[in-house]
Amino acid sequence: MIKIHDKATRGRTRTGWLNSYHTFSFGAFNDPSRMGFNALRVINDDTLIPAGGFAAHDHSDMDILTLVLDGALRHEDDQGNIAVIRAGEVQAMSAGSGVRHSEFNASETDTTRFLQIWLIPNETGGTPTYAQAKVPETGNVLLAGEGGLMPVRSGARLWLRRFEEGAIQHVSVSDNDHFVHLIDGLADAEGERVSAGDGLQVPAPEAVSLAWQTAGAALVFEMPPARLAAPSLAANQAELHP
Repeated sequence: MIKIHDKATRGRTRTGWLNSYHTFSFGAFNDPSRMGFNALRVINDDTLIPAGGFAAHDHSDMDILTLVLDGALRHEDDQGNIAVIRAGEVQAMSAGSGVRHSEFNASETDTTRFLQIWLIPNETGGTPTYAQAKVPETGNVLLAGEGGLMPVRSGARLWLRRFEEGAIQHVSVSDNDHFVHLIDGLADAEGERVSAGDGLQVPAPEAVSLAWQTAGAALVFEMPPARLAAPSLAANQAELHP
């Protein structure tokens, strides 16, 4: 059955340096009905104050994608990767057998906002990997997965799709599960109005169409049905301190 994840029902973590909304259970937000969908385990919409961020912490057996929407994010890890990911860029880190990294707002004056996505890999272990790329400013872009900008180990494909006012977006019947996360704009779906922050969970072989009332953009996840059990979230969750 198609499920709409209303942004108003997302979890929230708010500290002096972080404002974060959680589509799925994360941190103190624990909803047994929202433990992820297929390979998709986390979508967090994070805003960091100037110079605020996540101190060094560990991850394993998780593909972690970061799409910076505003500002710039500084990354450093124990594999020797030091980088700044700027608005309009995407980063992929496959944690594999284990990686330790930190993430901080790269600016002393401006906030940084980014979407962080966790995907469960098809196999555990392996050497950690790192990749980063600029996202083309127009058209539809395959951000991650086979043939995309970023490699992932989950078997999922992640699209950034952009729409003009009046466009009809079909999430068609297939053998794959789909999840749509709206980044910008307004659309009608399943008799309801959806907008930035809302999500649509579309299990195979269901289908859904979105009628865009304004120009907009959305992340579209395509995920094969077979999945491993999710690794412990606690083992991957950053401690919420600067």
